[in-house]
Amino acid sequence: MKKEVFISIRGVQHIGEEEDVTELFTQGTFYHKNGSFYIAYEESETTGFAGSRTTLKVDPKGRITLFRNGAVRSHLIIMPGERNIGHYGMAEGDLMIGVSAKAVDSTLTEHGGDLHFSYSLDVNSSLLSENEVFINIKE
Repeated sequence: MKKEVFISIRGVQHIGEEEDVTELFTQGTFYHKNGSFYIAYEESETTGFAGSRTTLKVDPKGRITLFRNGAVRSHLIIMPGERNIGHYGMAEGDLMIGVSAKAVDSTLTEHGGDLHFSYSLDVNSSLLSENEVFINIKE
């Protein structure tokens, strides 16, 4: 059953020596279906993806699938120990990028919890950025 929840997201992006931190506090939906948890929310100007809806699917094996639809579209798979090719939409245009996950840690239950994951993005095997995402879900 889908629930309305409060979602806190903190993203940290490292590009070379520079660090960019983005924080978003929003309402969204959260539910458990077929063993996976789903987190869905509307993006804002803060994240640079206004007009888009993001859905994260966290499966029992620790794989995170990110779907972003709307003004900006993306589809990324984040699975520790694997490099996946994903479609990443940006305001400037779309990219096909490599996604290499380093860690996925989840304490999600049907009542909420925390999700943390870290990954790197590359284009043609050249490092684009190192990223960490911290998500907290509260009923």
